[in-house]
Amino acid sequence: MTHRQLYPLEVNPATGEPFLRLPPPNENIIITPPRLSDAPCFVPILNDPRVWQWLEGPPIPYTDDHAAEWIKSITEKSQAILQELNAEEILRPGLGGLKVVGGCPVRHIREVLPDGTDVYLGDISIGRALFEGIINPEERRKQVEINESKAVGDPSIVWMFGDYIAPSHHGRGVMSAAMKLILYSWAIPRMGVRHMLGYTFVGNTASVRVFEKSGFVLRGVLDNGKTVRGERRRLNYLEWKKYERQ
Repeated sequence: MTHRQLYPLEVNPATGEPFLRLPPPNENIIITPPRLSDAPCFVPILNDPRVWQWLEGPPIPYTDDHAAEWIKSITEKSQAILQELNAEEILRPGLGGLKVVGGCPVRHIREVLPDGTDVYLGDISIGRALFEGIINPEERRKQVEINESKAVGDPSIVWMFGDYIAPSHHGRGVMSAAMKLILYSWAIPRMGVRHMLGYTFVGNTASVRVFEKSGFVLRGVLDNGKTVRGERRRLNYLEWKKYERQ
């Protein structure tokens, strides 16, 4: 069976797993679908304050139960996209263009070791935006609903990234390369992404640089009343539009 609908993903000939490979000098880093076996890897990384202090979402302390619930959810979403693409391949083998889908099936960042095994490093996901820049909660909720209701491939959909990486690989350019790869190799051509927002907590200058290296523009700092783990947090607000900065 061919894998035309997976383009530009490569496929591991031994396992059949699709992946994206980062460009040099990080060609030993790949991005794959989540695996159920990844769950134990989440706990030590997400309980490290060098990681969780810059994240809003995960509960702290992060437990094995949290990891088990999360890996089930994201694995199902990834597999659904892959099944959709495989169905298109079967229905129209070698015919027509590449199918536009509503997400990216690969998100888990791994380092491939010399013996061929790999180590889980982190996560980069792309989803529809939460519009943190809208201060009024009701107006924000309405905008999220409108954005969520738009059909797959609608160029007016606004998107956002979520990401983290193990402290062992902080400052090595891995996340910058991963974000740029996902955006330009998959999100634009395979999802029709044309507009993205980015948010980082004030003080996380490294994350701001990651976004900027993918063409995001820092628009300013906002305070929408967000409280995380009892602490009021302001946000850096970034934006990317196709053709604004390439």
